Amino acid sequence: MKIHTTIVVVLLLLLLPSQTSAADSPQCPLNFTTIQPYITTFLSSPPSQDPSKPCQFALQALHLLLSDYLLRTSLFSPPPNTSTPCWSTCSSLLRFNVTSLCAFHPLWISQGCMNITSRSDFESIVPSSSIADVAKLCNGSLANNSPCASCTTGLSRLKAAYLPGPEIGNVSDCASYPFIYAAAAVNRFGPSDPGTALCLFLLNPPPSSSSFRNSSSSSNNGWIAGVVLGVLVFVVALVLGFWFLLGRKKKKRKRKFVNPGGLATEEAAVVGVSTNFVKFTFEEIKSITRNFSRDNIIGWGGYGNVYRGLLPDGSEVALKRFKNCAASGDEAFVHEVEVIASVRHVNLVTLRGYCTATTPLEGHQRIIVCDLVKNGSLHDHLFGGLDDAKKLSWPIRERIAIGTAKGLAYLHYGAKPAIIHRDIKASNILLDGNFEPKVADFGLAKFALEGVSHLSTRVAGTLGYVAPEYALYGQLTEKSDVYSFGVVLLELLSGKKAISSSGGGAPTPGSLVVEWAWDLVRNGKALDVIESGMEDLGPPEVMEKYVLVGVLASHPQVHARPTMDHIVKMLEIGGTMAVPVIPDRPISLIAGIEDIEKSMSSSGSGKLSSYAGYQPFTPGNTDLSSI
Repeated sequence: MKIHTTIVVVLLLLLLPSQTSAADSPQCPLNFTTIQPYITTFLSSPPSQDPSKPCQFALQALHLLLSDYLLRTSLFSPPPNTSTPCWSTCSSLLRFNVTSLCAFHPLWISQGCMNITSRSDFESIVPSSSIADVAKLCNGSLANNSPCASCTTGLSRLKAAYLPGPEIGNVSDCASYPFIYAAAAVNRFGPSDPGTALCLFLLNPPPSSSSFRNSSSSSNNGWIAGVVLGVLVFVVALVLGFWFLLGRKKKKRKRKFVNPGGLATEEAAVVGVSTNFVKFTFEEIKSITRNFSRDNIIGWGGYGNVYRGLLPDGSEVALKRFKNCAASGDEAFVHEVEVIASVRHVNLVTLRGYCTATTPLEGHQRIIVCDLVKNGSLHDHLFGGLDDAKKLSWPIRERIAIGTAKGLAYLHYGAKPAIIHRDIKASNILLDGNFEPKVADFGLAKFALEGVSHLSTRVAGTLGYVAPEYALYGQLTEKSDVYSFGVVLLELLSGKKAISSSGGGAPTPGSLVVEWAWDLVRNGKALDVIESGMEDLGPPEVMEKYVLVGVLASHPQVHARPTMDHIVKMLEIGGTMAVPVIPDRPISLIAGIEDIEKSMSSSGSGKLSSYAGYQPFTPGNTDLSSI
């Protein structure tokens, strides 16, 4: 009886989206029955302690659905107007809200890699010879490790050579397109085959699948014997072909890299299957940046300069050139860069490649290449770095705050291993044309210091943004990033810099935005933090909540700060998580004797005063005319 009930529930879940009236909304054309066995396995497995597991499964399941759709329609993605029902169906089957939990872009259905919408588009970009090479590697059973490894390696090379991006969102990305295409158009068993799904989409087969063939054929012992023999022959041929390809590779067969100046240089090598980014030669980097022209410099800092560059496909990139580097640290540098390149999120800047080289004139070089975000940084828009910049409206500031929080939460809890940014500041929050934030330089603060020998023991970060426990004791945790985010959030809300200019003297309590905001909050004037003259103000209770989150996140005591995933839940529109009571702050390290005496005398005894919380917003208790 229990089994029958389960079957009825599953059928209802599958049929529910299709019961919607066609007049109300279009139906999702994806065939969700393709992934139902994998969903059953996923839901029946023990809960994982890794919070990123559900999103990873959802992403791979969506890639399998798109591959099945490509097989049936020769299209990579369904019509844009079916995005909502497709997301709704996916969320109902997985039993969690995919878009909100995983920060997937809501319009992934209508956006893809390099405007590729159909199989013919893909085949017009990738040469037929390269597709034929992939077909040799991926057309058989992929259930075994060796054929699977050969196939995925070939697909990664294909992506690096012909699908450089730019990436759109974090679902329909260029890295997944070769795998979606191979499962649908190359592999003869198709995307629904358990072996293909496991190899190309990392989806574990259901427990009942004892073999990687369909159940209707498993009863025929003779057929199975024939399949096994055929697989063995295919594997032998594949191994011979693999060794043949290695032999050809040893002969240094190289594809030509045509730079903007028309000069041919050697092949850009693929670093790894999982990262799908390119190792550039130093000559290619010089060509991309016009020999590091001063006109191409778009940023600078203690680590070196940032240059604008142009790739052969016409896309613009940013190149960060570290100075005073030593070749002895290259191995660790490359490893860390590979880890960073594997992290993909809509609110993180995508890493495209890197270069390490030693030249007689320039010395040792370390350079990273990432997507160029053209709308400047948050620092530019807040503090006048752009000539035509105007004051950001409240809806835009909300979007920037939530997007930045999501990007950092993904670094802390979605990336494996977790990445601590170490240098969060307004200039490292880049904005695209829609003012969607992109966190830049995550994980790179380490390189900026370790590549410079005389600074290798110093704390990474920027004055005003560094958490006290990190600055004083070198104690680095995710909560250090939380503190820096709190400072940036207060800058975003108030329009004031982390440290106000005071004529070059030492910082004072009033010059620190975190101290200034805390004084207003503890006196029940949280809304006075909001910058005056801001357009399209939000509800007062929402604006106050953002101020309280900024003050709480930038609390000097580590235990008082929330985690980044909790911050996302507090900031999101409609979020149900309330801001907890804010503990009192200790006397500032830079407080003067008068401030200390005043604080002690205000308690009526020789003890410091204590404030146990904040005054929440109530209608009528604050004059909003000054905002």
